[in-house]
Amino acid sequence: MGRLRQKGKAGAAKAYVTRSKAIKRLQCSLADFRRLCILKGIFPREPRHRKRANKGSSAPTSFYYAKDIAYLAHEPILKKLREHKAFAKKLARALGRGEWSSAKSLEDNKPVYRLDHIIKERYPTFTDAVRDIDDGLCMIFLFASLPSKDRISASLVENCSRLAAEWQLYVMRTHSLRKVFLSIKGVYYQAEIMDQQVTWLVPYQFTQNIPSDVDVRVMLTFLELYQTLLGFVFFKLYTDIGLVYPPPLDLSKQDAGAGIGAFTLEDSARNSLLSTLPSTSNGQSHDKKVSSKAVRQTIEALTRTSVLEGGNAVDVLPHSAEKEDQDEEFVLRPSASHPEDAANLPTLHSLSSFPQSYVTHLFAPYTFFLSRETSRPIFEFIVRCFGGRIGWSDTSGSGSPFDETDEAITHVIIDRPSIRRLDETEAELSRRQQRKYVQPQWIVDCVNSGKILLEEPYSQGKTLPPHLSPFGDREGAYEPQAGITEEDTNMDDEREENGITEEDESDGGKSENEHSADESLAAAMKVAHSNPAAIRTAELHAEAAGMDYGAFERKLAKTSIKATRVQEPAIGVEDMNKMMLSNKQRKLYEKIKYSERKRQAENAKLEQRRKQLRKAQRQPK
Repeated sequence: MGRLRQKGKAGAAKAYVTRSKAIKRLQCSLADFRRLCILKGIFPREPRHRKRANKGSSAPTSFYYAKDIAYLAHEPILKKLREHKAFAKKLARALGRGEWSSAKSLEDNKPVYRLDHIIKERYPTFTDAVRDIDDGLCMIFLFASLPSKDRISASLVENCSRLAAEWQLYVMRTHSLRKVFLSIKGVYYQAEIMDQQVTWLVPYQFTQNIPSDVDVRVMLTFLELYQTLLGFVFFKLYTDIGLVYPPPLDLSKQDAGAGIGAFTLEDSARNSLLSTLPSTSNGQSHDKKVSSKAVRQTIEALTRTSVLEGGNAVDVLPHSAEKEDQDEEFVLRPSASHPEDAANLPTLHSLSSFPQSYVTHLFAPYTFFLSRETSRPIFEFIVRCFGGRIGWSDTSGSGSPFDETDEAITHVIIDRPSIRRLDETEAELSRRQQRKYVQPQWIVDCVNSGKILLEEPYSQGKTLPPHLSPFGDREGAYEPQAGITEEDTNMDDEREENGITEEDESDGGKSENEHSADESLAAAMKVAHSNPAAIRTAELHAEAAGMDYGAFERKLAKTSIKATRVQEPAIGVEDMNKMMLSNKQRKLYEKIKYSERKRQAENAKLEQRRKQLRKAQRQPK
């Protein structure tokens, strides 16, 4: 006889725990339980049988794994939360009694918890952390644009703005930006960091209001985790490329509205080498002897200069360093046993000479100037990510490397209608003729296409082409620009002039003789399909009709396919395979097919709308 199982002691009833029982087991409040679950990455689970998991009750509730709750019971943060609860009671009692010295002492010894161990637990490798910073970046950019109120402190908004600027500085320095999309919600960016696609959303610079129905405490808990995570990630990214983290901030430039220009990127290797040199005091050096190697390294670090090209700091190595790199190049030696099988081994120099898959210095030959109505933070970030130089007017903030009268300006990004000035001087007129005035969408479309597009469709005051999302890589997606060529437009104009409709197009606009020739050819092909000996006769009919041999073979294959379809039974192979599926698989298959048909119908509707718009544009007004 098997072992008897008592109800509620095994199976789903033991594996799952309701939220109320979990809070009772952990002896904490609901707010602290939510904070713990967010920080530790524990979320509700859906059991297969809710009634069994709830021990026979069908009341709606949230379930958690019992192992997750046991895992939370040993969390150090839980102990800190209990200490903070006791601290709040003591502080309230001291303030109520008027014991100000005791209250100040309690405030100075306030319990504070750290999230360092949680970051190490949730992200064991650095690649895992980079893969999961999408939500963190969206959160800090959101809070950086919010106003500081009683629920959101000014220091929190300032810290989010600092993290957002540090991330933009890193992306600009490494030229990691890949895609940009201007949407209604904001600007979507995608960068490639350590072979990982990082996508984040930046809201537009409008006045933001916090809705009253939004639980800010939950968002602040997520933000607390993301701030710690991004601090670790940014430190690693900066140190890997040899920069000091955090980058120094110039408060005077920040007060003047310099934005990301208020931060300064410093080389950590140079600072560390300078710190290794023995300091002198009153002209007398220390007894410690300086080695020649330390002197040589310090000289090379001092001779490393930063040349400002395109708004980005480009390191220039001394000749000695370049010589050392050339000496380290691998020299191919033929094998003694097999001299003819000399392998071509790749090296760092050969790999760097390969063509890059993406153009990271797209705007390097150009110099841009932002008009005052364009958004400076968006386009300054995009242009500097791709190696371009950019300036702006004083009304957009300080820190512009040049003014509007600079002769090196090639493009002006402007977003207002074209108005002819009557009081324009000759110098301004010649300057206008030398530059190209484009709308802001031209910058984004050039980035997404990976090349410099023509400026004419994006000129000032013109109707812009459709701005397509670069993230729509799904199969079967509608592409408005697909198939639109100048030849198609000319053919449509010719059809309209000749009065040819789509119904006439199905007949191909053929004459009666050509129709009779096609009918005789089709009849000959049908006979050839039923009787292979009559293929020669079909070839003769094709020659008489003026058809080449390749077109004859294609038409013969199409005729054979149509004949086989007619001979197929009512139930096809697809229906037979569908009958072999289970009920769950059949429903999933039908959902997939329904989605495909719906997408095809939407694409057909958009295609028809595009044809109507093209026809309306060609008609004279």
